Amino acid sequence: MQTIQKHEAPDSSVPSLDIDPFSDDFLTNPYPYHERMRDAGELVWLESYGIWASARHEAVRAGLNDWQNFISSAGVGLANFRTEKPFRPPSLILEADPPQHTRSRTVLARILSPRAMQQVREDFQKEAERLVDRLVQQGDIDAVKELGEVYPLKVFPDAVGLTEKGRENLLLYGNMVFNAFGPRNHIFQEAVERYEPVREWVMNQCRREELRPGGFGDQIYQAADAGEISYDEAPMLVRSFLSAGVDTTVNGIGNALFSLAGHPDQYAKLVARPELARPAFEEGLRYESAVQTFFRTVNRSVEFCGLPLRENDKVLFFLAAANRDPRQWPNPDVFDIERKPVGHMAFGSGIHGCVGQAVARLEGELILTALAKRAKRIEFTGEPVRRLNNTLRAFDSLPMRLIPH
Repeated sequence: MQTIQKHEAPDSSVPSLDIDPFSDDFLTNPYPYHERMRDAGELVWLESYGIWASARHEAVRAGLNDWQNFISSAGVGLANFRTEKPFRPPSLILEADPPQHTRSRTVLARILSPRAMQQVREDFQKEAERLVDRLVQQGDIDAVKELGEVYPLKVFPDAVGLTEKGRENLLLYGNMVFNAFGPRNHIFQEAVERYEPVREWVMNQCRREELRPGGFGDQIYQAADAGEISYDEAPMLVRSFLSAGVDTTVNGIGNALFSLAGHPDQYAKLVARPELARPAFEEGLRYESAVQTFFRTVNRSVEFCGLPLRENDKVLFFLAAANRDPRQWPNPDVFDIERKPVGHMAFGSGIHGCVGQAVARLEGELILTALAKRAKRIEFTGEPVRRLNNTLRAFDSLPMRLIPH
């Protein structure tokens, strides 16, 4: 276990809290801590790591949109790449600033455009209906292992052009990457141990010869052919698909199912009106955000929320806390699929807003639509089991019964 050293706030007038945002207790139930941070101020000092934290919607949004002062190239985790060696070559999209970020993002945004989503929609829909048909007939399922993981591991890697064999390794990779944004605690160490045996497989999938011609991955190499990016950058951008394109959606779907099963009245609304599938998925993202936090690094001395920040200070932006800020949402702790949660922070904001959010939204909408049309009720058959992650809100298991129409 990492020994935590207490760090005093830079100024005695700064709201200072003795909270460890990466403790098992916090990660299991973050909401009371989120409330404490929001109530303490727009920007608070967390003594446990000597970092700033922002948990109110307006401040989180402002910080994420200010990429000049709150940079990503020094790492979107606790580590500062200006002073520490990154644990892997930094992502060309997540851990980059303009102009590098702009080049990478332009290519990925085109590949994952709304038009591209229309082209894959039919295949994604057929797969959702086939899977849900089978699971509703089965009745009792683990909604994580048999639905939340199975569907994204099928449709997105198909679209990227990955081989069928070994795709479950992507879960170990994504779990490790998102844990690496926190401290080197026991959660991170366990994730690394599970990932090490599959490291080579994951890196091999980023090579052009491993990718199906015409898929999303191959289109990245086509951008290199056209001179938009270099051939060295192409496998790094394919790697971004593999780390961010599965785990977040797995948990987005799992959290939506957890929320719907825990609120039978809301699931009944969805059954009556399956066209609410997209808003239901959005509300699930707001209510139980798959990505809980991201760091930024202060680029130069700046005032933010009325407080002076120093160059190289780390700021932890709590997306999930922003998504339940009562200053932004009426009754924020209520799950309501008829709410219009426009402006939620689950996909981030600004130039670093999730480039693959259209894929996640498509998958979430199609799964919930298929479920609403086939199962009149969903209910827990056992206690949900959490999987703790330094960045993600995740489940290991969701025992559930699907009751057909």
